Amino acid sequence: MNKTLHDFLRAHASGSPVSFHMPGHKGSAVYRQLGYDDFLDNMVDWDITEIPGADNLFQTEGVIASVMDRYCSLYGSRASYLLINGSSCGLIAAIMSCVPRGGRLIMARNCHKSVFNGLSLAGVEPVYAYPEMIEAYGITGEISVDEIRRCLDAAPDASAVLLPSPNYYGICSDIGAIAELVHSRGKILIVDQAHGAHLKFFDEYCGGLKLAAENLGADIVIDSTHKTLASFTQSAVANVFGTRVNLFDFEDALQKIESTSPSYLLMASLDINADILEKHGRQLIADWRHDLDWFYKAASRIEGLRVMNHSLLDDSKLNLDMSHYGLDGLALEKKLMARNIYPELVTGNIVMCMTGIGNRRCDYEALIGALSEIASEGHLLDSVEAAPAPWSFKDLKQHPVPAVRKKSQLNDAAGKICAASIIPYPPGIPIICPGEELDQEIIDYVSDLRARGENVMGVDSDGRITVGA
Repeated sequence: MNKTLHDFLRAHASGSPVSFHMPGHKGSAVYRQLGYDDFLDNMVDWDITEIPGADNLFQTEGVIASVMDRYCSLYGSRASYLLINGSSCGLIAAIMSCVPRGGRLIMARNCHKSVFNGLSLAGVEPVYAYPEMIEAYGITGEISVDEIRRCLDAAPDASAVLLPSPNYYGICSDIGAIAELVHSRGKILIVDQAHGAHLKFFDEYCGGLKLAAENLGADIVIDSTHKTLASFTQSAVANVFGTRVNLFDFEDALQKIESTSPSYLLMASLDINADILEKHGRQLIADWRHDLDWFYKAASRIEGLRVMNHSLLDDSKLNLDMSHYGLDGLALEKKLMARNIYPELVTGNIVMCMTGIGNRRCDYEALIGALSEIASEGHLLDSVEAAPAPWSFKDLKQHPVPAVRKKSQLNDAAGKICAASIIPYPPGIPIICPGEELDQEIIDYVSDLRARGENVMGVDSDGRITVGA
């Protein structure tokens, strides 16, 4: 058994696992293949602070400014900012700079928990836009234009609109139409594109669907370059477009949120990621596209395997369903990991494999081989148990956030006021937030998640949650 984190990481890497989870670089191979051995070999020596010549993230005038300029060119932005506290800090800064304290933000109810944290920090009231539901897979889908219109009509005083596109499963919203509507009402559009930093380059190099929010009229786009591209975990980029966003306010908010000891290794990985995209991006993206096409064609030949499709799908997310073999997502994940393949996410009957710029054809071949083997070992069922219904994100009774808190057994919490968010993780979307009243439907849903073995933050190992005292 691993005694330390160091032990675990060494043991895991020594097994040469096949990564279909973030980060997108998938390990050292792409760095070495493209000639960045010096960074990998000297990482500890390059871990420095703001010495002369190293520039300063919060007053960029030299080498860090040049990295930001590269991202402006790559994404076509008015201004680009390096984020070393992940997309989370960019989203929080966007809220703080675009919505006044006490103001209102129209936001997708299936936003990441960092957005809810931003509401609390900024003193902003949410107006929820609810996603479509994809019943066949038990997941949330896009935010429709009509739903955004409903919210704009209901909250004409809202300052901005914020939604994820793509969501965790790769389903995008119609950002072009939403941007046109939002701007017609004089609002700012913020897109959490944490799962789609690659879309700009797919649009540019591969044709097909145009899904990148940078090309569709968004004012602020937050891109987690670490999720699907080549920078290190916790690094990301905020891209600002047009003139609706006050850059002084945005920069001021970032300085309040980001660490005052920014990692030069994370910033260097963002620099290298930009270098990779500039020098090798067209070929790497083309190879990625070809490998995806190969995978989908090969997967279609595996009887009983369903691979999710959608009209606005970022298909670099491989959503796999083998429930026709009696396997829910957790069972399929277990079988894949037994074959040294590590997916990103399990929800209901789905296993989602997140591909990235560092995946190679042999990774896709290994996945197809594993899925074929799993299918050959099982037998198709005449009837299939329906996917668990997705959480409906219904309106809940609102109360002031409790000032005094205590622990309560989940099963005894009906009618009590939530004092700490309850969040299945992944995908990191709160089911209930502080100040909302728990009811039996929520309790049953969370209990079912835990019974299936899914990880739920906010519920401890003894089945207790935090409520108002």
